[in-house]
Formats: sequence, structure tokens, C-alpha cells
Amino acid sequence: MIDAMNQSVNWCVSDPDPVLVEASMGGDMRAFGVLVQRHSDRLLRIAQQVTRSLEDAQEAVQETFLNAHQKLRQFQGNAKFSTWLIRIVLNESLLILRKGRSRMTRETPFEWTDQDGGVVSLQVSDWHPNPEQLYLQAELRQILRAGLSKLRPILRAVFVLRDMEGLSIAETAAILNLSSNVVKVRLHRARLELREWLSRYFHRMFPRSIHPRLSMALSSLAVDSSSGGIGSSPTA
Repeated sequence: MIDAMNQSVNWCVSDPDPVLVEASMGGDMRAFGVLVQRHSDRLLRIAQQVTRSLEDAQEAVQETFLNAHQKLRQFQGNAKFSTWLIRIVLNESLLILRKGRSRMTRETPFEWTDQDGGVVSLQVSDWHPNPEQLYLQAELRQILRAGLSKLRPILRAVFVLRDMEGLSIAETAAILNLSSNVVKVRLHRARLELREWLSRYFHRMFPRSIHPRLSMALSSLAVDSSSGGIGSSPTA
């Protein structure tokens, strides 16, 4: 029933969230079920990258939807409903980390399963390997995962939203309740720390020469700032 409703709403409007939110406010649980279905995968993905634990991420997402349902009437529509949900799941994820309950040493894959059962790989925005570089993706993904775990949670959150989820600076700022300039500074710091960690990692692994993986990884973190992608420096 929910799937049929989801398809019907999607067919009617390009962004069905406002219609679904309004119906949910009126007590339509099927409409809220569609909202859960539409946004749960993305929220889980974000929470997992912040907490570094699938179990904690699932808890954060569950709390997010519980809070969203209880406080639905507080949503005023000034931002996208998805932005509001991401803000909540980030708060829940950071709360879990502050409580020290995150099992951050547990391995978590950089893949998730879509609604069709297919495995989708997380790709960092602006990392575009050519066919000759594809064989390195799995190894680089594992190395990147290790590097991200070294970032402080607030820097990791900015990096995940901007460079992995592809949100704009303005959207990231709105979700984190920060100014755009603060987001740019923290993003630059996250990229710099990740770049430095990658440099140390590869020089430790290959001390006598610059390994091709190092050149590829570092160049990916230093694209031209005009592109707005990885490596952009903060601007006023």
C-alpha cells in the first residue's frame, strides 16, 4: 500500500515531501511511512559515516524519525524537509558520539543496499577515476574510510555533507546551524587533515618513492577551487 502511494505521489509532483508532510500532520500514518521510505537510506548513510558504526547509525535514524513525527508541526517549511531530517540525524549521531557509545573501531562498508537490492558504492564527490584507475577504487575506499575515522566528528560531518552527499555550502550551513564561512573553514580543515593523513600513510607504506596511489589520492583532494569540489580553500 505504501509503495503504491509513494509511486502515486511521485508521479503527481516533482517533490512530494510537502504534500506528504501536510498529510502526516493531519494524522495520515501512510503518508509518514512514505516519508520514512523516501529518506531512510540517505539518513542511514550519513549517520554511519559520522558514527562509524552501523548499529549506532540505525539507532540515530530510528530516533530521528521518532523525533520528526513528534515534532512534525514544528517544521515550518522554510527549508526542505530532507534538510530538516538531516539536521536531526546529525544531532542524534553526535549525541551518540558524545555519550561514548559509538563503536568507532568496528569496520563499516562504504556501500549500502538500495530499494531494489542492488549494492551501491559510496563515491566521494569529485573523485573521478578513469578506466585504468578503477582497480584502485576498492583499496582507496578502504584507505579513505580509515582517514575519515581520524577526523573529529564535527569536521567529519561537514566533509560527509559537502563532499560525499554533494550538498551546497548553504545547505550544509543550514543543517549544522553554522555560517557559510564557518562551514568553508571547517571543510578546508577537514580536507587538509585528510590530505595530510593520506600523505603520512603513503609515505609510511612506501617511504622511498611517491606511490601512484598517493599522487592519485592527493590530487583528488586538491582540485581547482573554482570547481567548488574537494580541495577548495575557504573564501570570505
